Amino acid sequence: MGSLRKALIAVAVVSAWAGVGSALFVLVTPGEERVQAMLKEMPGQDPRSREEAARTKQLVLATLQEAAATQENVTWKKNWVSSGKST
Repeated sequence: MGSLRKALIAVAVVSAWAGVGSALFVLVTPGEERVQAMLKEMPGQDPRSREEAARTKQLVLATLQEAAATQENVTWKKNWVSSGKST
């Protein structure tokens, strides 16, 4: 009888703490409007940042294509901003 009582008390304590944890999770978790606002505030979400990232990817791809097409050591290229012309 004593072990049954201890088991029931243990289950009740664990359930109470699970309830407290769930309640805190609900209180701390932002609502849908706040989640959308946070996503809009993230870096890289505005059009200018996306265009800059796309341009950077284009420059890297052009450099890699140039490196693949030539025997020259393009890692020592002086002007990385130029589009495909060695200086």
